[in-house]
Amino acid sequence: MLDELLSENPDLKEAVDLALQHTMWRKRRCINLIASENVMSPLAMLLYLNDMMHRYAEGKPFKRYYQGLKYVDELEVKAQKIMGELLETEYVELRPISGTIANATVFRAFANPGDKAVVAPVQGGAHVSHTRYGTLGALGIEQIDMPFDIEEWNIDVDGARKVIEETKPKIVTLGFSLYLFPNPTKEIAEIAHSVDAKVVHDVAHVLGLITGKVWENPLKQGADIITSSTHKTFPGPQGGLIATVSKDDYKRIGKVVFPMFVSNHHLHRLAATAITGLEMKLWGEEYARQIVRNAKTLAEALAEAGLKVVAENRGYTESHQVVVDVREHGGGAKIAEILEEANIILNKNLLPWDKPEDIKNPSGLRIGVQEVTRWGMKEDEMKQIAEFIGMVVIDKKEPSSVREKVIDFRKNFIEVHYGFKIESSDEERLLKIMLHGE
Repeated sequence: MLDELLSENPDLKEAVDLALQHTMWRKRRCINLIASENVMSPLAMLLYLNDMMHRYAEGKPFKRYYQGLKYVDELEVKAQKIMGELLETEYVELRPISGTIANATVFRAFANPGDKAVVAPVQGGAHVSHTRYGTLGALGIEQIDMPFDIEEWNIDVDGARKVIEETKPKIVTLGFSLYLFPNPTKEIAEIAHSVDAKVVHDVAHVLGLITGKVWENPLKQGADIITSSTHKTFPGPQGGLIATVSKDDYKRIGKVVFPMFVSNHHLHRLAATAITGLEMKLWGEEYARQIVRNAKTLAEALAEAGLKVVAENRGYTESHQVVVDVREHGGGAKIAEILEEANIILNKNLLPWDKPEDIKNPSGLRIGVQEVTRWGMKEDEMKQIAEFIGMVVIDKKEPSSVREKVIDFRKNFIEVHYGFKIESSDEERLLKIMLHGE
């Protein structure tokens, strides 16, 4: 029946083929090192395909503007409870549909147009939503950069103190998109609170390392609020999260997320978020520790291959990320494109010495190991990946020849680890219910 449909509808065939080709390419033929991506477990993916994707739920659980949501309400509260237990707080907001919307909500809740926010510079790793070019600027909040210490590859605390005390901002943001080492949250929080500023720590990239207990929870270090996405080191569905330890701040945030930034909040992701949270309770620490071991091993192996890995004096990384300076090889854009030809997927990235206009071809490559760790790869595989990258970048081998090696290598890693396992018969049963309700 499907073949007949496809043969009679060329546009349908093209759409289906592209979706299938992408899935097979990414799951079977590529080494994905994008630091902001991950894969859900089969159980989470199956439960993601539920009828809630068709439904609307404006407002908070049990206080909706629509009927027909009794199961949605209970599921949302359950997902909040699971995430709250992981983050050791009862005040978790899951309605933001992305990390950027989570940031926008918090910025609007605690600052008005014309107010000031002290942020890390984007070249130092801050996400664009923290800047005048993104959400902060769209809300009319003035961006003031705090200094970045390249030697420490982190915020310069003494410099930040001077900026914060002089400008007296409403908000101080922490957390990076290029995030190698924990920020000095406790120290910055003490400074920010001395001028009555709220500390907003964007943990989108490291939520899995926090819930896996290898990075400290910023809420325990003085941050007022954390914002996050739910699909990077935390391997859930795409979505957003806000958490705080303050009931008053939680209420204030809730009044902004709806109706200002979110109407319906993509309800089908709630079940997958809850399942991923339970997986992190069971396997999160093992997973997070392996991520960090893999990142360190990859960094060391890339350096041995002749690549310039940043922060050598600090041991390269304590997160899921590895950063390589490839200026001498033609820049991040050129090298990222060549590596994609070899089925090695990563991204170009600004580094602290780059200028804003360098964004089209910055100095750096940003590499993340959280997804390959999820596929079961460990230290030996990191060394092999470094060898593949070295073949392309250092040895200048034809990417197509390396691509064949990558495809052969990838065949051994097609099962998701650190998550619930189900039999094919269970998959068929759940899929039938999700698609047909029977």
